[in-house]
Formats: sequence, C-alpha cells, structure tokens
Amino acid sequence: MEYLKKAEKTAEENSSEARKAVEQMLADIRQGREDAVRALARKFDKWEQDFILSDEKREKLISMVPESVKRDLEFAHRQVSTFAKAQRDSIQEFETQVTPGVVLGQKILPMDVAGCYVPGGRFAHACSAIMSVSTAKAAGVPFVIAATPPRGEHIDPATCYAMHISGADVILEMGGVQAITTMAYGLFTGKPANILVGPGNAYVAEAKALLSGSGLCGIDVFAGPTESAVIADETADPQTVAIDLVSQAEHGFNSPVWLFTTSREVGRRVMEIIPKLCADMPNPEVPLTAWNDYGEVIYCEDREELAQWSDKYAAEHVQVIARDLDWWCKRLHSYGSLFLGEGSTVPHGDKCSGTNHILPTKKAGYYSGGLNVHKFLKICTYQHIDEKANDVIGAAASRLSRVEGMEGHARACDWRLRKFFPEKEWDFHVYEHPKY
Repeated sequence: MEYLKKAEKTAEENSSEARKAVEQMLADIRQGREDAVRALARKFDKWEQDFILSDEKREKLISMVPESVKRDLEFAHRQVSTFAKAQRDSIQEFETQVTPGVVLGQKILPMDVAGCYVPGGRFAHACSAIMSVSTAKAAGVPFVIAATPPRGEHIDPATCYAMHISGADVILEMGGVQAITTMAYGLFTGKPANILVGPGNAYVAEAKALLSGSGLCGIDVFAGPTESAVIADETADPQTVAIDLVSQAEHGFNSPVWLFTTSREVGRRVMEIIPKLCADMPNPEVPLTAWNDYGEVIYCEDREELAQWSDKYAAEHVQVIARDLDWWCKRLHSYGSLFLGEGSTVPHGDKCSGTNHILPTKKAGYYSGGLNVHKFLKICTYQHIDEKANDVIGAAASRLSRVEGMEGHARACDWRLRKFFPEKEWDFHVYEHPKY
C-alpha cells in the first residue's frame, strides 16, 4: 500500500469536552425534568413555545411546502418504506422441535416507543426524517416520537411534512441534548422511548451513548462525522470520482473522504480535480478543508489488497467504480452501505433510493450495519417442554448444572425428574472436576 495523499489529521475526535458538557446537562434534566428542558431550549434555541407540535400548526407548516417538494418526499418515502417492509418480511416467527416434546419458538416484537432525532444545523434533513420514522413504522412500532430543532418560530416545513407522511405520532420542536433526553425519559409525552435513533452533532451522539450506557434505552449507532470512500480501478472516470468525493466532503470540515485505487493515474487526476471542484462550491472552505485535512488517496497494486484496506477503514459509504462489480460485492465485508457502479452515488442512498442513510462510522462497520427494521425489533424466544421430554432435557440440564457448580439449577431439574418419573432411579451426584 502507498499513500498518494495522506490525511493531515486523524478522524478520531477528542470527545471528552463534549461528554463533560453532556453529562452535566443530563444531570440537570434528571433533577429538573421538564423545567430543565425548558431552560436548555431557551438557552440554545431561544424557544419559549410549546414543544409538542399541535395539529393546527402541523397543518400550517405542511401548507407551506411546495407541491413539487411534497411529491419528491412522497417518492422517497415510498422507496424507503417499501424496502424497510421487505426487510421486515424477511424475518419470520417460527416453531421447531429439535427433540420430541421440546417446542422452541421465535417471536418478533416491535419496540413500544421509538424516538427519532432529525438534526438541523446548516442543512434541513427532511430525508433523514423519512429514514428513521418510516423504518420504525415498517417495523411495527406503534408510537413514534420525532424531534428536530426549531428554526426561528417553527421547525423546517419540509422536515415536518416528511415526519408527517412517515407516520410520526408526536413531533417535538426541540433539538440537541434536551430532545434526546426528553424522548428517553418520556418527558412531555409520558412515552419513554425504548430506542433512540438518528444522526446528530457530537453532543447528540454523546447523549445517546450515555443514555444507552445507563441502561435507559437502546440506540442505533454511535454516529461520528460522515465518511465516504471510493474504490476505483483504471476504468474509472476521475471526474466522476472527484465529484463524488467532494459531494460528501461538504458535510463538514471534519468529514473524511478516501480514494482506494489500483491506478496511479486515476489517483493523480482526482487530486488535481478536487481543489477546482471545491472552489466552485457555494461554501468552498468546507469541502476543501475536509479534503486537505482528512482526505486520503491510497494506491495498491491489486484489487485483493485494495479490498483489505477498504475493509480496514470500514467507511460509512463505499462506492465501487471498477470492473467486476459482483466480485467486489462478494469480497467487501466492512462498510455501512455499498454503492456499486458509476450509476450509483451516495446521494442516491442519502435521499431516496430506498436503503437507509443512518449508517455506522468510526469503524463501527466492523460489527454493525446501518439503521434497519431489525433495530426496532426484539427477537425473543420461548419454549414449551412437556413432562415426558424432561426425561432427556431435564436429566441433561441437571448434569450440566453440576458441571458448572450450580447446585440450585440442578435441583430445579431434579425436582421435575422425581415428580414426573417417580418410578425411575436418578443419579444426582456432585460433579468432580478433574485435577491437573
């Protein structure tokens, strides 16, 4: 492997400052509850109104959205919800008997309440509302709370419409740590969330992590800055590669973009083109800073080595613009979402293709995929063991309990063996561990 361009900074963030601030806010909310949330909303959003969006205000915001925008959001909703429902249908409840008389089963139970956070900031993330709320509803979650920061006197109208068509039961005009904590504790709604999902800034991410770590609720993924990688061989168009990398670098000053290539020439041309494309952007300093500080171009002699390095980085988004797409699809193992061929670009998935854009970052692709219906479901098992089957299951469980030194467990099995088979002699001896 050879770096044609190496990052000036690492993608690892020092989150200690954010964590300390979030810990204090969480402590304030635990103690002050709704009053503490109101104080934080006044401080950070200058907000003095009700937090729960009324039906009247919801309809007023929806009326502000142009019909053309509504049609596009409705298209995105159909794509995302249809794919999510197909995911849900792929998971089945079942019963099986491995041993006669031992019925084992799997039940699929949706979460009772989901909290979906939709960030604000520089962008209006209407599509992010669709990704989280639609997926929760496709999973069968009966009550979904969606929260997004207000912009002045109200939340973004397009985001409101996206939440509405996706099925949000309650919309909170609230952002930041206070929104995350409100959903976790069920403040103002009386509905504590089983799971919190959605991207956000470093403070939102820390709040989700701390609340999850306390056992209060689950979360989707710990989200860091957006990451994107392109895998390109000598057949790739450098202009396409450069445009796609810049499109993702606009997320923020610290958004890493990486090129993995088996062609030095492609790598060289991409490095020439990117600064020019950045200069033509409305806010050129954002993508250019991300490229200068975090951008990398990695050259490898063969595609197997390239695949190894891509998996090592485990980027949130991985695009493949190369020959033999089937090989790449089968070979790559660590990523958030995969985009195959020049016809596929990350913005397709970010907005409306149908797969979810809430994805793992900071190498979480090693062990997790992105947001999907599975995150909103509990896969629970059950068993029904008849009396006769205790002859096999109970006897084995009794012996294994003693192997582990758990006499109480063994006696629960022994009791049933004596009760169900009074005529039979059982050997309930203590297991002697071998000595070395």
